Amino acid sequence: MTWTVGFDLDMTLIDSRPGVGRAIDTLAAEFDVPVRGADFAARLGPPLATLLVESGAPEELVPALVARYRELYPSIVPSVPAMPGAAASLAAVAARGGRVLVVTGKHEPLARLHIDGLGWRIDYLAGDLWSAGKATVLREQRANVFVGDHVGDMRGARAAGVLAVGVPTGPCDAEELRAAGADVILDDLTEFPRWLDEFGPVAETG
Repeated sequence: MTWTVGFDLDMTLIDSRPGVGRAIDTLAAEFDVPVRGADFAARLGPPLATLLVESGAPEELVPALVARYRELYPSIVPSVPAMPGAAASLAAVAARGGRVLVVTGKHEPLARLHIDGLGWRIDYLAGDLWSAGKATVLREQRANVFVGDHVGDMRGARAAGVLAVGVPTGPCDAEELRAAGADVILDDLTEFPRWLDEFGPVAETG
């Protein structure tokens, strides 16, 4: 059998806050909407449209805002860094014979830009999925573990029946992740390779 580890993208594998903040500030200026990039970026996780409404954008403008954001987004990709330990974590899974998934709420073509830009080799990417909506892909891809920074990621892992690993590197702290169903809490992804070494059942292949 094989084993598979899924990862969220924003604030789990990449730190997209500064770039997203700039894009949102551009939107706010162009459309004259009361949305602050820094506030928006501090709450990354839910779908773009949801965050726009929650941040104060008029609902009737959301389709146009989303379309313009997606036009602007490729320009920020080169400035978005990997989170500490991200590349080593992906490599640790591959080195042990595992498969790597990225399952994210980000629009899939934009997620692909980050993965390609960082030179990461993954086995499967699924975008535009949020919270328990991630469970279908995790089940279909036979994931054993899902790693994320948001309570929505923990809910997705629990709904799929896979081990939920939380990293409090995004908007949710360790207590919130644990309350949402995290089985394991790591300070950040720099701890993941060592944890994987110690997590015997998932490291067995055959």
